Amino acid sequence: MKLKKLTVLSSDEISTINSASVELLSTIGIKIDSPSARQLFKKNGAEVNDNDLFIKIPEPLIKEKLKKAPNSFKLHGPDGKFNFEVNTTSTQYATIGTPVKIYDPSKKSGVRKTVLADTIKQIRIVDSLKNINCSHIDVWPNDVNYLSLHAHCIYQWVHNTRKPYGLGCLGRLASQDMMNMASIIVGGEDELIKNARFIGFMNPTSPLYLPQLMTNGLEVFAKYKQPTIIAPEALAGATAPVTLAGLLTQINAEIIGGIVLAQLFNTGAPVFFGTVSTITDMKSGNAALGSIETGLITTAIAQLARFYNIPSRGPGGITDSKVLDVQCGFERLQTLLVAAQAGVNYITCAGTYEETLVEALELLVIDDELADITKRLIEGINVNEETIALDVIEKVASSSKKGVNYLSEAHTRKFMHKELYIPMLIDRNRRSTWRKKGSKDIIGRAKDKVEKILQSFNPPDVDNEIENKLLDYIKEVESRTLENYKKAEGISTGSVSLPGADITIKDE
Repeated sequence: MKLKKLTVLSSDEISTINSASVELLSTIGIKIDSPSARQLFKKNGAEVNDNDLFIKIPEPLIKEKLKKAPNSFKLHGPDGKFNFEVNTTSTQYATIGTPVKIYDPSKKSGVRKTVLADTIKQIRIVDSLKNINCSHIDVWPNDVNYLSLHAHCIYQWVHNTRKPYGLGCLGRLASQDMMNMASIIVGGEDELIKNARFIGFMNPTSPLYLPQLMTNGLEVFAKYKQPTIIAPEALAGATAPVTLAGLLTQINAEIIGGIVLAQLFNTGAPVFFGTVSTITDMKSGNAALGSIETGLITTAIAQLARFYNIPSRGPGGITDSKVLDVQCGFERLQTLLVAAQAGVNYITCAGTYEETLVEALELLVIDDELADITKRLIEGINVNEETIALDVIEKVASSSKKGVNYLSEAHTRKFMHKELYIPMLIDRNRRSTWRKKGSKDIIGRAKDKVEKILQSFNPPDVDNEIENKLLDYIKEVESRTLENYKKAEGISTGSVSLPGADITIKDE
């Protein structure tokens, strides 16, 4: 039988958290500073206070809109040939983070700033992997202007992978750029809406706040029916109650608020019920993504997502370690196994470390292997007459021939690939064989695989007409000023913080 799902909440506890979240949204509300979003809520029966910007959402509206969110949807690559389904019963694996640095052992610090060349390499490696089905703007290129970064990344997406792509809801203007460029690539808006290519990331700010840039971007993603992850990044003890039940109540309300807004923008817009929430380390005051509590929170969110019948997203393969050491290994496997056992439908963060702020291409291929291991675990043990193999046991045990064992049996050849996970990077050789092969650790073997993938990569063909249209569009994006951006987003003064990245653009 398959491994049973890991759970941390009883049915009664799920109902209690749901009721508390609904009460929170209907009595205290959620802050939304977008005037148009507030007006949309008001039109649909919510109580709107324009002074403190809080929206009180009535329970009937919450129930109605949660039912409108689909429980499955498909994601497609640029040419549509590669696709996979996200639903409430299966598990998919992907990248994500917003690394602005990358592993580089030649540097004294062990890392360096990421550049566009690193972004390209990461996209190409994901394209080659068995289990990692989607890459995102994970590796932020520091050598590209912030305001045109999204356009350059989409250009590289179509040139370097056959898989879908993910981007933050980076405001109305950038999100519309994404849809316009994707429409050029796939042959029109109708095709993009019918067969989604992008995953959006909409992160509520805890406690109880849907920021304007994010809601602006969410509106565009919802309009084009590109699946959007609604995922708070709350910290227990800092931006949420220190009790995990209190944190879950708060982030559940934040996720519901985002999903209701997505359905108000466009009924049936696909969403993920997501989280990257964790705890505050009480010694350092920092986030502790690699903590065991992250797994508890992720498991609870997976249960709540099933309660609402919406696909879940949670982190796995994450670590707080600053180096590729034992801590990096056990935290990433710990968080990955918990997420998989919990039944999270979309597990992200492959290839990252140091709280997802640093990328290592070596970890990316290792995480692909770890995903294979988790899949084997979830499959469990298949018990039937053929797998019990009484006849084979009798044959081998009763044989009078010397040296007879199960290795030569047809039964072994038939089932060895089904029953036994055969690793590619994990070393199980004798020491003598290991030494003959260079005495490499797993990072060294992963580095060899990365180099092999990049050397043999065969880029997709891009039509000349599409190529020229994309280049022209990038020129248009690059011609904009910060004032253009702020005007489009309804931001009058001050600096602009880009959602999903630790980047703030200040007025000159």
